Amino acid sequence: MEKKLYREELTQMEINAHRASLNGEPAVYCGTYGKYNNGDISGMWVDVASFTDYEEFMEFCERVHADEVDVELMFQDYEGFPYSWYCESGMSEETFDRIKEFAALDNDKREAYEAYLDNYDSEASVEDFNDCYQGHFDCPEDFAEQLYFELYEIPAHLENFIDWQAVWRNLDTSGDYAEFDGHIFRT
Repeated sequence: MEKKLYREELTQMEINAHRASLNGEPAVYCGTYGKYNNGDISGMWVDVASFTDYEEFMEFCERVHADEVDVELMFQDYEGFPYSWYCESGMSEETFDRIKEFAALDNDKREAYEAYLDNYDSEASVEDFNDCYQGHFDCPEDFAEQLYFELYEIPAHLENFIDWQAVWRNLDTSGDYAEFDGHIFRT
């Protein structure tokens, strides 16, 4: 008896529209547990950001494996988004949305956001990150100088007498600001 499949196969146009280019953009390698357990790792690298919503993404992933009756998706690898969001056994709608927000950031902001997640708040949303991110500076003293000139009117005759290293140390030790790899965050 022939297996009855419930999903229609993907068209070449759909495959081309959602195949990941593996250039650092958010992507997952979508296989299935059934195939994997039978020694088959066939699947497809899928560009997560190419979908408008979670349902469309999940339906596409299931249709990648239209040759199976009971598809149990397995995301065997990932790239282009923080490791803490990766899960082999599936992706929640919340994670999908976070990845989409992450994909919309430019490369510098992605790097800063990952630093923020890794060092300060692993659950921060892009909005939380944007509220805290102060920018990238060659050294934290440059940030301290910029901040003080924005906040205070410093008389020109005193500008050369300010110890910006000491100002930064005060900002850093007060717990109000933190630095990682040149990225400054308000904590």
